[in-house]
Amino acid sequence: MRIGTLGAARITPTALIKPARAVDGVQVTAVAARDRSRAEAFATKHGIPVVHGTYASLLADPAIDAVYNPLPNALHAEWTLRAIEAGKHVLCEKPFTSNAAEARTVADAAEKSGLVVMEAFHYRYHPLMERALEIVRTELGEVRHVETWMCFPLPRFTDIRYSLELGGGALMDAGCYAVHCLRTLGPGEPSVVSAAALLQSPGVDRAMAADLRFPTGATGRVHASMWSGQLLKVAARVEGERGTLQITNYAAPQFFNRVVVSVDGVRRRERIPGEATYTYQLRAFAAAVQEGLPPLTPPSDSIANMTVIDDIYRKAALPLRGTPS
Repeated sequence: MRIGTLGAARITPTALIKPARAVDGVQVTAVAARDRSRAEAFATKHGIPVVHGTYASLLADPAIDAVYNPLPNALHAEWTLRAIEAGKHVLCEKPFTSNAAEARTVADAAEKSGLVVMEAFHYRYHPLMERALEIVRTELGEVRHVETWMCFPLPRFTDIRYSLELGGGALMDAGCYAVHCLRTLGPGEPSVVSAAALLQSPGVDRAMAADLRFPTGATGRVHASMWSGQLLKVAARVEGERGTLQITNYAAPQFFNRVVVSVDGVRRRERIPGEATYTYQLRAFAAAVQEGLPPLTPPSDSIANMTVIDDIYRKAALPLRGTPS
């Protein structure tokens, strides 16, 4: 599978180029950027053989089978749709689109095309999350509460992740992970009860907290921030009728992780070994393209995630991304 990358984003070496060296049958063969000189420098540094001066030119390249889309959030839907139109499979960085309406449009196009379109929630492909789900299913009993955190410091306020026009905000960047993890661990699709934001600029959240409720009556809470009193916390907690599960660092467990399970008064710790999350993700993408194996993060899942994000913004009285305020 020959992949071309749209843009020379900072995440690309970690999310695509390095994993491609570890996944059989995958090659990064082309890069495009609005600034051709930047694309050329990126290609030279990372050993990419083909440089395109425009995104459209890369999509028109018949030697490319699939596209990695790490563009700013507001451009995800447009260029994923254009890649689908060009007959390319797509691995799209999270968040999938600016809002749920865009996600539905992309999902419809993907379904009609028969191409693989997959959202890059890389953590979902690591053995840590499979182990966590096994514990929830077999040990905790009925789930009563799920709480997730994705909090990290980003005090560079000129960063595009704080741009309303480009689909920024803490909920979009950090929070999409927290929402997705809560949905993954929880009993069904949640509805949003309330939300409150801390703002960096009009319409742009630097931190967000939301309360949710699952169809079973279980409650949920999401914490997301790029700048708040909670500087760094990447964690999840599930409370069940028999005990609790606590996960430290679900997003990058290859560096460090801890799973603490307390059931029926007995407490234990586990560490879940594994490769980089991005390696598992790329392997799953390749398997979906080459073998037809369904990914864990298809467009239907993306619609559900963006629906919750939209509803949190509504409850916080903030504009949806990609929607005029």
